[in-house]
Amino acid sequence: MPFTVAILGRPNVGKSTLFNRLVGKRLAIVDDTPGVTRDRREGEGRISDLRFRVIDTAGLEEAGGETLEAAMRVQTERALDEADVALFLIDARAGVTPMDEHFAHWIRTRPVPVILVANKCEGAAGTPGLMESYALGLGDPVPFSAEHGDGVSDLYRLLRPYADWAEEAEVEADDGDAEADAGAEGGPLQLAIVGRPNVGKSTLINRLIGEERLLTGPEAGVTRDSIAVAWSHEGRPVRLFDTAGLRRKARVTAKVESLSAADALRAVRFAQVVVLVLDGRTPLEKQDLTIARLVIDEGRALVIGINKWDLVDDRRAAMAQVRDRLEASMPRVRGIPVVTFSALTGRGVDRLLPAAFDIFEVWNRRVSTGPLNQWLADVEAHHPPPLAQGRRVRLRYMTQAKTRPPTFALFASQPKAVTDSYLRYLENALRQDFDLPGVPLRILVRGGKNPYAKGAKRG
Repeated sequence: MPFTVAILGRPNVGKSTLFNRLVGKRLAIVDDTPGVTRDRREGEGRISDLRFRVIDTAGLEEAGGETLEAAMRVQTERALDEADVALFLIDARAGVTPMDEHFAHWIRTRPVPVILVANKCEGAAGTPGLMESYALGLGDPVPFSAEHGDGVSDLYRLLRPYADWAEEAEVEADDGDAEADAGAEGGPLQLAIVGRPNVGKSTLINRLIGEERLLTGPEAGVTRDSIAVAWSHEGRPVRLFDTAGLRRKARVTAKVESLSAADALRAVRFAQVVVLVLDGRTPLEKQDLTIARLVIDEGRALVIGINKWDLVDDRRAAMAQVRDRLEASMPRVRGIPVVTFSALTGRGVDRLLPAAFDIFEVWNRRVSTGPLNQWLADVEAHHPPPLAQGRRVRLRYMTQAKTRPPTFALFASQPKAVTDSYLRYLENALRQDFDLPGVPLRILVRGGKNPYAKGAKRG
């Protein structure tokens, strides 16, 4: 993106609503509860032909020490340091508050240019607050409605100069790094980090990228939004998604937590590889297995990451317990990689990304049609499918229909007669004979003759 825009303001003035408006998607969780946003979230903003990086931040609050609010304030300050221009929001219907005045004075001391946005100006109720905002000393306010999109043209006019300056600087800069990035094959690995609350997901991402990018703390449920972090591992681009902790539905009572859980599930669906983080002291509880099955049902590649391994006394017994439970509860997906580490100390974390890239390669693996059908003939001769009403079921042909996950089309004389137990047998044999461990496999049974054979009718 040519330039960066940070959205700032006290809690509940509409920052996340404006963020969603600029990126054109409901990426950030929006609720009337103040303080929903905690981490800073980034996206690709767009107004007409303007393209820019936009950062949604936590509500500005006066806090110090080791509190969660103080950590949120630090994240907001970092976002402002990265920005080329800041949008400072106030709630025009509430008028200018002492907190608005306090943070307007603070932001005037920073070197970043500021555009004052008086949000919630739809209707007459916002007019008095709009007039009051002139006293903040941040220039003429932009009357705006993030909910309805009023005032977007004024915002475009004020952001346009920053795009022009960024384009001029880009022409003068050395674009060698950009060309190298553009030549990276296949784009970034989409990697989601999921798990129960307080197992160390955000701490793990901070350890991986080498900076305190995400909020962490001893409290469960610090993360609410699914936060995407662009990163590179040994020259290969990675897009990390930190997600809110997933609890059993019966325990999810608050509306914000319900929205966070839905956001986490959406991150799983957009991911390619999912790391399920466990607490080594209580590995693979019922909720962990529920999350693992969800990942497999969505067709994603799965890595089990056991955190806090340094706190486990009997490691051999703990690892045996994890493998036994995986074998018993998910027998159709054998060979899921398991990596142990301590996100707090960093020990073992370096093994996680290689495991993710390895399982990603298996998830993308394609089996040639010739060897596949030779294998099918051998399997059928060794273990034919059960008879159907006294008639033999013939397996005529097999081909790999797609990857991500490996999906196979099996043509049979009586497709409805191919039992689930026989399909499980084929899946296990495929996994073993073609080296497809740890990823979901799908076999779609079709009727009719081999559609790829000469002279066969095309349907």
